[in-house]
Amino acid sequence: MIELRFHGRAGQGIVTATELLATAAAAEGKFSQAFPIFGSEKRGPPVTSFCRISNEPIQIHEEIAEPDIVVVAEPSILGTVNVTAGLKENGTIIINTPKSATELEIAAKNVFTIDGTQIALKNLKKPITNTVMLGALIKITGIVGLESIKKSLEAKFAGKFSKEIIDANILTIQECFDKILQKKELAKTALARTR
Repeated sequence: MIELRFHGRAGQGIVTATELLATAAAAEGKFSQAFPIFGSEKRGPPVTSFCRISNEPIQIHEEIAEPDIVVVAEPSILGTVNVTAGLKENGTIIINTPKSATELEIAAKNVFTIDGTQIALKNLKKPITNTVMLGALIKITGIVGLESIKKSLEAKFAGKFSKEIIDANILTIQECFDKILQKKELAKTALARTR
């Protein structure tokens, strides 16, 4: 079982992100669950949302204390929330920030960064980073397929948003997926040179 914890702020679509991920996993024949915890109902306060994905039925339904993967959709959270709390020793953390992984003081072995807010502003015209982070997450982890997450988004957003908004979100997922590919390739090249 893979356990994920998402951190963000209200209004950024963090709860929707975990729901889309869980739906995509279910469509691939996996077992999944997604659920949030809230502080306040207004826009802006920190929000945490959880997702579990497994090949076997999931018997637990509690908050995730020791995640395999942490996704941070809002960089300002880093100053107020201990996002690495309980992260497994070889866990992965993916952070929306213009800073590189080496510039951040994050106590984790596998740290990936992407300037997701700029991508969201370009494609969505708003700093809503849920689909940004999903694109990065699935590229780094392969936890679900790219087409599965796109279909999950289309199904959830159909009838609620215009085709233009749906297409912009799909474009955002694809762009982040592609940008992480470039960063990983560069990292592998740099690593090869040090050997």
